[in-house]
Amino acid sequence: MDQYFPIIFVFVIASLLGFELITKVPPTLHTPLMSGSNAISGITIVGAIASARLGHGWFSQVLAFLAIVFAMINVVGGYMVTDRMLASFKKKSK
Repeated sequence: MDQYFPIIFVFVIASLLGFELITKVPPTLHTPLMSGSNAISGITIVGAIASARLGHGWFSQVLAFLAIVFAMINVVGGYMVTDRMLASFKKKSK
């Protein structure tokens, strides 16, 4: 278990920092930030797939799977929010 401590430590600190940063974002900036974070989440997905393929034990594969799941949720949610935001700027047809 000692070999996994640095990985768990970084994961916990990153989770707490991410939560703290997200709660500080005002609602008016949330939509543009969500659409911009899709590219970052895409990079996270590629990195998690590469990490899962290396196969350094079951724990790293579980973390890679969770990273893929959460990043995909972010990508899909960001796409939906961006689509809704862009639809609000379209002219209403009569």
